[in-house]
Amino acid sequence: MSASLLGAWAALGFAIAVPAAGLLLVAFRRFGIRQRAYEDAPATHQGKTGTPTMGGVVFVVVLLAAGALARSALVPELIFLTVLCGGIGAIDDTLGIVHGHNRGLRARTKLLATALVAAIFLRAISAAPSLFPLDTIFHAGTVWLVVPHWLWLLLGILAITGTIHAVNLTDGLDGLATGTILPPLIVLALIAAWLPMPAAATAAAVGIGACAGFLLFNLHPAKLFMGDTGSLALGALLSGVAILTGEMLLLVLIGGVFVAEALSVMLQVAYFKATRGKRIFAMSPLHHHFEVSGWPETRVTSRFWLASLVCSLLGWAIVR
Repeated sequence: MSASLLGAWAALGFAIAVPAAGLLLVAFRRFGIRQRAYEDAPATHQGKTGTPTMGGVVFVVVLLAAGALARSALVPELIFLTVLCGGIGAIDDTLGIVHGHNRGLRARTKLLATALVAAIFLRAISAAPSLFPLDTIFHAGTVWLVVPHWLWLLLGILAITGTIHAVNLTDGLDGLATGTILPPLIVLALIAAWLPMPAAATAAAVGIGACAGFLLFNLHPAKLFMGDTGSLALGALLSGVAILTGEMLLLVLIGGVFVAEALSVMLQVAYFKATRGKRIFAMSPLHHHFEVSGWPETRVTSRFWLASLVCSLLGWAIVR
């Protein structure tokens, strides 16, 4: 698949995302679909209360619209994974809005639900071994790392659920998750185009365009938040493309910012319990630590974007 064709699909995603986000913004303001106060965030975030949320519906709309236009040009299983995980996020967002607080589904419920969707996705693509590099978790040049199918399934579920919830944790600052996911998604789109796997490359390119379009509304000061609807959908898309291209291990590197965010939470909780109240970070996830340490929100976001770009360039240097 040529770079110009990838660019065309990204442009289509952008062209659908911008008006869709604009329409959602108007509708959400009218019907009161807004962010509620979140007591675990820094005090500076209280000013974000009332910002329209659930903007991640844009990503689902863009993917479905592109799928309808392209038909066989996208991977149906990947659309299934992204849309259903976005749906789980939408339920979570809706519960928080209806109940008047920022708590929706229990973390365990979201984890089990996304793991179930991941398992269905993996079994579905396993039925078409000639189309995807099944059982491959990494490849670079002539090096292909292949594992037993049962282990591939297990690692796949861990990769999808881990990525989904890491992206969800990262979505705590204006534009942070949206901008951070762009470099790894671009790398995976290029890998898919090179293999060649045009359907996976097309889906990734459409996602890139959708993120770029949504970012216009999500930059500081954000007019629209993606909510769990968006973070779960984007995490599913990123991990799904990584699995389809046989690059599960590479995802750990190119998604290094998401890994760091998730690890900061796990380490904070474990250390807090082990020491009966002591903390490693001023606040977790990691982006809140820098905020509490005095960094302006825009500086944290730009530095995390830069870190994501560096991780993705390193990953591309390894596999190119």
